[in-house]
Formats: sequence, structure tokens, C-alpha cells
Amino acid sequence: MHIFFRGVFFVLLFSSFVFTQHPDPVRGKNGMIVSASKIASEVGIQILKKGGNAIDAAVAVGFALAVTYPAAGNIGGGGFMVIHFNNGKSTSIDFREKAPMYSHEKMYLDSNGNFLPHLSQEGETSSGVPGSVAGLIYALEKYGTLPLREVIKPAIKLAEKGFILDYRLAQSINAFYSDFIKYPSSMKIFTKNGSKFEEGDRFIQKDLAKTLKLISKKGRDGFYKGEVADKIVNQMRNSGGLITYEDLENYKVVEREPIISTFKGYKVVTMGPPSGGGVILLQSLNLLENFEFNKDEWNSSSYIHKLVETFKYAYADRSKHLGDSDFYPVPLIELLNKDYAQRIFAQIGEYATPSSQISPTEFPKYDESQETTHYSVIDKFGNAVSVTTTINSAYGAKVVVDGAGFLLNNEMDDFSAKPGEPNQFGLTGSEANKIEPGKRMLSSMTPTIVLKDDKAVLILGSPGGSTIPTAVLQVVLNYLVFGMQVQAAVNSPRIHHQWLPDRIDFEDQAILYDVKENLIKKNHVIGEKRILGRVEAIAIENGIFYGATDPRGYGGAVGY
Repeated sequence: MHIFFRGVFFVLLFSSFVFTQHPDPVRGKNGMIVSASKIASEVGIQILKKGGNAIDAAVAVGFALAVTYPAAGNIGGGGFMVIHFNNGKSTSIDFREKAPMYSHEKMYLDSNGNFLPHLSQEGETSSGVPGSVAGLIYALEKYGTLPLREVIKPAIKLAEKGFILDYRLAQSINAFYSDFIKYPSSMKIFTKNGSKFEEGDRFIQKDLAKTLKLISKKGRDGFYKGEVADKIVNQMRNSGGLITYEDLENYKVVEREPIISTFKGYKVVTMGPPSGGGVILLQSLNLLENFEFNKDEWNSSSYIHKLVETFKYAYADRSKHLGDSDFYPVPLIELLNKDYAQRIFAQIGEYATPSSQISPTEFPKYDESQETTHYSVIDKFGNAVSVTTTINSAYGAKVVVDGAGFLLNNEMDDFSAKPGEPNQFGLTGSEANKIEPGKRMLSSMTPTIVLKDDKAVLILGSPGGSTIPTAVLQVVLNYLVFGMQVQAAVNSPRIHHQWLPDRIDFEDQAILYDVKENLIKKNHVIGEKRILGRVEAIAIENGIFYGATDPRGYGGAVGY
């Protein structure tokens, strides 16, 4: 977890603002983009103004974030896209990274079976096969209306001509200075001739611009074959990485049915496996639907107790049952069954149940970073897109592909390298998420669209590793149950529990003194004060789009 907080330590300076002010959200009537970079959001709006739809804009924003938000925006990583069309149908696109063909279950263990986390968390050995380029192009070609050269053009210009670094982006890059100087290819991009960047510097990425031009000209072949593929494979060969030409050429995007549940008259559409976040979200909502919450109960000890007990059961099931459903029989029907939620509900009493006494539920057998970033899009036609994308830790593997200008991911750490051994986010796993060639690693990403009468009313998602589904859930509850306007729903302080470790982490002002005392009396363990997620959300009310960017970050909502 320290990797994430090193990247955003400066956000803590703004925590008192986050929780004491709720400015009005940004309004729009014809379109809205909310992302972690205002520059990227503006790129998306320009695409909408040119007549593009929400998918065109989402692809443009995705490529722009690779330039303007390098901690998590990427072409060297992967992600998930959830789309709800104006005809009432929904789909999801899985462009999660995959394990290279030469990967194996014990690749991060020494001869004594001890886990070697540095191999899975930094450098070329930690990288899975990237999916972002293939995923964005797949979405554009199937559901967009504009050509690739049009939607990628703004990203090329931003990389080639550069943009001015604001204070927080300069600080973010500089926070990893000691990592970048270890790799000449990274030092070339993320330092200023060996020195740290300063606010007001122009950040130019010529190599990345060249790569984006190849993608513009040749489509996915501009990344997965030819010059860029040569650079990736040569770097892997020289540094112990595993990605081969065959891995790149064989990468496939998977379009999946999203997972859907109902909650108090709403329909919640989110990402299924290999996203564990979507399952946790729906499983938690199914359970919480059995409680009646008074609006004055928000963040009381009673409310937090119910949230925490809910999270314990959902994360316990995650540890055993969730993984890539193409490789493992994930019991989705059982996990998302309302009767199952009621069984768990009946076990929640007045006092906390220790995590040691909560085990994953056994089901019949079947034949079947934290530094992530999210953006939400809606167009004037009513098409809604929710995208979460990542290279895992802040700046991924910290290694730039030499001459290609983009960072590699360190997503292999999201596998269960050793059953029961926590990864960098404290999450444990089992057989369902073990390393296998060609397998997608389990993710916490939770891109979500909430519907009423088959029309989008809330689009949201978040970065934050294991904290993603709990952050998304609390914003959903803030908006739907407690009636907050969307900016207040995003800004309000959050708590987090993930079964193991057995503690409640919390944000500034999330647990006040008397609430803390009451939680302790209920046998809860109070954990660390920390930042929990950075939600980018859009609410739709009476034909008006309301965009809310999370002040925990430094993004932007842009509408027209």
C-alpha cells in the first residue's frame, strides 16, 4: 500500500477542503466528461462537440490520459469498460492484461518457496501483456462513429508539443524520482535531464508521440507488431521479462455480459470477473438492501458497523472464489443471489464478528493500485461509458519501454503468487487467482453505471486498489440512499474494510470521536487514517448532466 501513498502524499494537504466544502458540480446539457486530468476531459468534450458519441470520446480520453496522467493513464496497461447504450442495452469490454505464455505458478518464489515481491512489483519481470491499445481500438471500431486518427490526434499533439505541468503533477512525478533514475529509459522521460521537474515546466514526450502515430496509422498492429513490438520484446530479453512477440500478437479483447443486480428500485450495471470489484459491489448492495437507513444515520457507528460487517463477508468470498472466469469456475450465480445475501444479513448482529471467524462460503463445484484511474462519459444521445484503466502501482513497473515512451505495467502482482500471501494491497488469494499462462489477473476495478427505467442516472468508478469497490459503494449509497448531490456524495469522507487485515481504515473526519468509541465498544479495530479512492462521477437529473471530480485528486469535469 505504501506504493500508492507515496504517489499521492501531497493530496493529504487538501483533505480538510475535501470534507468541509461541497461546491456545485459542473453542469452540462449535451455531454459530460469527468476524468483524473482536466486536459483529457477537455479532449473528450471536443470529440463530442465534433459529433462523436460517448464511445468516441471515451477512447480519445483514454489515449489522452496516457500522456497527461502518466501515473495511471496508459497504453502499457489494461482495464475495463462498461457501456450502457441509449437503446437500453449494456455491455462490457475486458482489456485486462494477461500473463505471458512463459509465466508459471512459482515464478515469484525462491527455492525455499518464499515470495519475492520485488520481482512482481517492479521492473520488466512484473509486467503482464498490455491490453489498453487493443481494448480502446476494439471499442471504437465496434461502437464508435469516428476514425481512430481523429480520436487519437489530440493525444499525439499533447505528447509531441507538450503541456504545462501543474504543481500536483510535477510533485507526483518527482515522488518517484529515486525509482526513475534507476532505469535510463525512465530517467529520459520522467526527469529533466536528471533533475526533478518543477511547476510550470513543459512536459514533452516525443517517443510516446511517435508510438501514438504508429497506432494512428496502423491500428493495433502499430503496437502489437512491428517497431513497437520489437522495442518491447528486446527490452524483455535484455532484462529478464517474459513478454514475447507471440504474447503480443495473440492478445485478445473479450466482450462480456456485464453483471447486473437491483438495489431499491435501481439497476446497477458493473464489470464481472476478472473484476472482483464488481462482484464485491453487487454482493454488498444485495446485503445492505436488507437494512433500512435513516438519512440522519449517515456515518454513525451503527451505519459504519453495518458497512464493515458487509465488507468482511464480501472480501472473504473474494479471496477464494474470484479470478479469471475463463480459467476458473467462478460461482457468480451463487455469490450474487439475493437469498445468499439474506443468509449473511441474518448473521450480522450488534457486535463485530472477528475476521478470523469469517471464512469464504463453500459452494458446489462447477464445470464452468492502487494507482489506477477512472473516467466517466455521457453524450447528448444518452449513451454512457464508465472506464477504469491501470498499470497497477503508481507509474506501474517504473520502467519506460526505451524509444517507445510508455510505462510498463506491474500487474503480475495482482495474481496470487503464493496462496495466502498478501500482495502490495494486502489482498490474499487462492487457486482461483494463481498464475497461469494467458490468464487475466484478478482486479478490484469497478466501473459502474446505475440505471432507472433503463436510463443512466449515475456513472462512476475509482482508482485505489482494494479500496475501489468500497469507495464506489459509499458514493452510490450517498447519492441513492442519503440524497446527497453528486459532488457531496463524492467528497464525503469514507471508510474501508477488506476482511484481512481486520481493521477499519478511514479518512479524515470519517470517524468522529464518539463514533470511534462506539465502534470500539462493538469490538471493531480502528486502523489507519488514509485517502480512500478518487471517484469520478456523473449524475443525470431531469436531462441535465452533473459532473463531479474528486478533490482527493486533481482531475476535471468538463461539460457543454
